[in-house]
Amino acid sequence: MTDPLSAYHDRQYNARAMIPDHEQIFERGRKRSAEARKSLACRLDIPYGASPAEKLDIFPADGKSEALLVFIHGGYWRSRDKSDFSYLAPAFVRQGVTVAIPNYGLCPEIGIEDIVKQNLLAIAWLWYYGARYGVNPGRLYVAGHSAGGHLTAMMLAARWNVYMPELPYNLVKGGLTISGIYDLEPLVHAPFVNQDLGLDQAMARRLSPVNIPPATTAPLYTAVGGEESEEFKRQNALLARTWRYAFAGDIPMPGYNHLTVLEQLARTDSALFKGAMDMMSR
Repeated sequence: MTDPLSAYHDRQYNARAMIPDHEQIFERGRKRSAEARKSLACRLDIPYGASPAEKLDIFPADGKSEALLVFIHGGYWRSRDKSDFSYLAPAFVRQGVTVAIPNYGLCPEIGIEDIVKQNLLAIAWLWYYGARYGVNPGRLYVAGHSAGGHLTAMMLAARWNVYMPELPYNLVKGGLTISGIYDLEPLVHAPFVNQDLGLDQAMARRLSPVNIPPATTAPLYTAVGGEESEEFKRQNALLARTWRYAFAGDIPMPGYNHLTVLEQLARTDSALFKGAMDMMSR
């Protein structure tokens, strides 16, 4: 007999199962991303660390770079690739924002804690070497979707000058988390994903942003699709409540599901894109 708690969390957190056309959405993103890499000046597969997964893509801004937006992709820490998300770059590049998209290792080959460390390394690398690509490291912002929303929050919680003493404590100037998971404990009870994540209660608590205060008052913006599950909506509200002194606002996204909400970040007329630009203007 299926455990009712496990069945509930599988149903609430298995976003793909709730979206019948998810493969078409993925393919649409891959096609648009290939077109973006052909049409934009870009530097691909730049190593930021020693492992094969530790590479990033940079899409320089048109003209002077006013800010650097690091986008951390989702996929439940176990799937997807930076190349699937190049389509997000054109809208920002045209507004004077350089976009960097890092890859990271995937579960179950490595654990979430190591994935957090890889993203710390990627952002530290961009602070050190971004000037080579016309980036002002003093204006570095982070955005992420789904698992990338979790990782974005972890970057805002990072004590950068403890991680590396030469880094500024306020390295990240703001963050936008989209449809993220900030309390990992429910995933312990979601077999469809925890079979790869290998989380136990103690590890889930340790890696949950809701249990770690933000390191600075850098503004945090949140968003979740209006058509997402109640648990994803609860997670979104939970981060806003527990990070009150950094929380800058939620961006309502009615009518969008867990995947189509991210597509709005590539549209200059969307509330999500405008929210990201507002974050980078502060």
